[in-house]
Amino acid sequence: EIFYQTMLLTGANFLLRLAGMSFQVYLSGRIGAEGIGLLQLVLSVSALSFTVGSAGIRTCTTYLSAGELGRGTAGGLSGVLAGCFQYSIVCGGAAAAALWCAAPWLCEVWIGDQAAAAALRLFALFLPVRCLHGVMTGYFTAVKRVGSTVVVAFLEQGCSMAVTFLLLARWAGSDSGQAALAVAAGSCAADVLGFWALLAVQRRITGRSPRRRPPYGRILRAALPLAVADTLRSGLNTIEDLIIPRQLALFAGTVNAMADYGMIRGMVFPVLMFPAAVLVSLAELLIPEFSRCAAQGSRTRVQYLAKQGLRASMLFGLCTGGLLFTLSDVLGELLYQEPQVGGLLRLYAPFVPMLYM
Repeated sequence: EIFYQTMLLTGANFLLRLAGMSFQVYLSGRIGAEGIGLLQLVLSVSALSFTVGSAGIRTCTTYLSAGELGRGTAGGLSGVLAGCFQYSIVCGGAAAAALWCAAPWLCEVWIGDQAAAAALRLFALFLPVRCLHGVMTGYFTAVKRVGSTVVVAFLEQGCSMAVTFLLLARWAGSDSGQAALAVAAGSCAADVLGFWALLAVQRRITGRSPRRRPPYGRILRAALPLAVADTLRSGLNTIEDLIIPRQLALFAGTVNAMADYGMIRGMVFPVLMFPAAVLVSLAELLIPEFSRCAAQGSRTRVQYLAKQGLRASMLFGLCTGGLLFTLSDVLGELLYQEPQVGGLLRLYAPFVPMLYM
């Protein structure tokens, strides 16, 4: 069952990533490497705020919901979902307020372009909805409704691309700040559509079940350690992203640090991480399987699945890294008509096994 669900989710992830990477190629031609660099900084700060706001709740929802099913207490799912919603609203609202207030300072001190403040504030406005969307996707993963999440994911991707394309064509033009706002608008519209679609499907499936008291203690014990780990990792990544353009500017021969950063983060890394869709799908589906095995006391199966997953990641990473190293020049020219992208892709390809694991 895990195999078939992994294949379904992998196929969907590949198509979604292909659409996303194609749109990234379109954006790079529209706003240039410098605009892509600014957009990546905005998205990095937005990702950190989402990590802080979600505070581990997506994985927590998957874990606790799958545990209820593994113990045969399906009636407890409504209590888990209600508690995760409440936790998400509190944490997401606090993170949204912090991002809204800090947006001008972040743009002035770190990003270096006040035009990005509007995009950050738009992300802040819709951040609680994005966090609630994470709760719903975690729930659907736990109850093995992968098909529903795949359909909604395609709707979201189409909505995001359509809104962004319309705003770029009719309003933003080649202005990097307005382009960032257009991308933010498309992303926020997709989050709203995806959340309400998943909520409607969930209510149609379960109907009106009696609500139990939310297990606040278990939610906090599961979510808070994840929140700390995720926030530290995402925070370090965001700080690194904000520092890189400044540090690049210190090197002799650097003409445009933001453009160089945009080439690495917005052109090279999407290609580098594109094949990882299969591993992302596997990891996501292993979480509820681990939870069910733990609830049933099957530690041996947990260890077996973990070892197999790590072994598959290493072998897949070695093969993919070799292919990317060999085809780097072809990919750089085919996707971006930029020889420098191929050279950077070859430089980073040996790190693929580590990144994928």
